[in-house]
This record gives sequence, C-alpha cells and structure tokens, in this order.
Amino acid sequence: MNAIITVLLIPLAGTVLGSAFVFFMKNELPERLQKALLGFASGVMVAASIWSLIMPAMGMGNIWQVTAGLLGGFAFLLLIDYITPHLHPQGEVEGPRSHLSRTTMLALAVTIHNFPEGMAVGVAIAGAVASDFSTAGAWALSLGIAIQNIPEGAIISMPLRSEGNSRWKAFAIGSLSGLVEPIGGAIVLLFASMATATMPFLLPFAAGAMLYVVVEELIPEASQGKHSNLSTIGFAIGFSTMMVLDVVMG
Repeated sequence: MNAIITVLLIPLAGTVLGSAFVFFMKNELPERLQKALLGFASGVMVAASIWSLIMPAMGMGNIWQVTAGLLGGFAFLLLIDYITPHLHPQGEVEGPRSHLSRTTMLALAVTIHNFPEGMAVGVAIAGAVASDFSTAGAWALSLGIAIQNIPEGAIISMPLRSEGNSRWKAFAIGSLSGLVEPIGGAIVLLFASMATATMPFLLPFAAGAMLYVVVEELIPEASQGKHSNLSTIGFAIGFSTMMVLDVVMG
C-alpha cells in the first residue's frame, strides 16, 4: 500500500518542485533545460504508453477493446480541450470565449491535462495488480510524468508572481494544479478494483489520453524556437530509458 501511495504522489512532487522555482528564479526555466526536460518526458510517456499500457492490454483483451480504449482516450482529451477555455504554453487560446486571465487559463490547461496523467499512473498500477506483469512500468511512468511536471509547475507559478502575487501564493497555486494527479489515480484504482474486466479498455484509454498530451502540448512546445535539437535528444534518451525499464525489468 505504501508503494502504491508513493507512485501516485511522485507526479505531484514534480509539480511542487517546479512551482518552487518561484523562490529562487526571477524569470523562467533556462530554455535549454526546459527543452531537454520536455523531450525526455515526451519520450518516457510515448514509450510508457506502448509498453506499460497498450502492450499489457493486448495480453488481457482483444484488438477491438484496445483500439476502442485508445481512441476513447484521445476523444476524451479532445472534448475537454474543446469545452474548456484554456491557454497552451505556446500562447494560443483554445476553447469557448472566456474573461479569465491568461495565467488562469494556462493553470486550467495544466490542471486539466494533469488528470489523465494521474489516471494513467493509476491504471498502470491497477494493471500490475490485476495481472502478473511488473510494477516497474508504473514507477517509470510516474517518474517521467513528474519530470514533465517540473516545467509545468514553473510555467504557472512564475507568471503568477509577475502579476503581483506573493511567492508563497504563486507557489501554492502552482502546486495545487498537480493535486488532481493522485486524485485521478486513486479514482481509477477504486474503480479498477471493482471491474478488472475493464482493464483491456482502461489501459489503452489512459495511453490515448497521454499520447494526446504529448502530441498536442509537449512536442509542439519542445520543437518551437531555438535548441529544439535538445528536445530530440531528450526524447531519444527518455524513450530508451523507459523501454529498458519496461522490457528488462518488466
């Protein structure tokens, strides 16, 4: 039980760490570091979607269940993006018109996308409990999401500070945006314990939601501007690291 709680809380720790940058940085994360982290997290999440979620689901169900779950995950995030006003890290406003501030919309976007990431960790844990494959994938997935959450936490807390909020208030709001991750994971675990038969759908559903975040948010942000080659290198390292953890330790 303690191990499960730890895995669920690791992504939140990444958000808290990123939000804490407001205490000792004036502007934002160095661009080179941010690119490398985004690339690494993208690689981990893509590899985790394949080996920690989709491949185990293939062994637990049939191709149609897996396909339906994968497309359902994409559709779920697409719907959330469509109905909720939010701001992408790249600066584009999406969703219905709103009078919310740009920082609030950005915080909302990060919070929305944190939920399926927490859900993915919960599903990976539930899949490990429901079958005989290793929990190493859930640990690696949780760590990869935590790394991705570091720049996201800073992206929220630093603009809040620049708008005149205290450092502690900016830190608190940034940290709270990651609270939905352990909540999402816990909800999935409670549901999965009552319906193991849904794993062939839930595992790829979580993978689809994560892949949507990678394609819609992480890769576009990592490839913009200078030093995009660092994100490519980070992706390769992250993908390889996750692959080794899942295949060798799994």
